[in-house]
Order: sequence, then structure tokens, then C-alpha cells
Amino acid sequence: MESKTARLTVLIDPHKKKAFEELCAAQDLTPSQVVRQLIREYLDNHGVTYVTKSKLANNTKA
Repeated sequence: MESKTARLTVLIDPHKKKAFEELCAAQDLTPSQVVRQLIREYLDNHGVTYVTKSKLANNTKA
């Protein structure tokens, strides 16, 4: 599981925000869940690696 301690503030057009929130709700997802998934996919698509809290925990157990 990822650590959710950092905050990202994004400015967006109010109409896009409303449409995004409605689509997320229709898919039974929170906007935060969708944004986190988009960020993971963006990093993966660009070959960027990063360490998650679960990876750190697994490395310390070995």
C-alpha cells in the first residue's frame, strides 16, 4: 500500500472538475483514487521507478 501523506494541489476549470467528480462517482471511485492511478500509469509509461511503503517494508524483512 502506498503512503498517503503528501498532498498535491491542482488548479482545474470548475466545469472539468464537476464532470470528473461525476464520472468518478458513477464508477464508484474517489477522485483521489483516479488521480493516484493516473500518476502511477504516467510514471510507468515513462519508465520512472519509485519506492512505495510496502516495498520498503518488504526490503527490511529480508
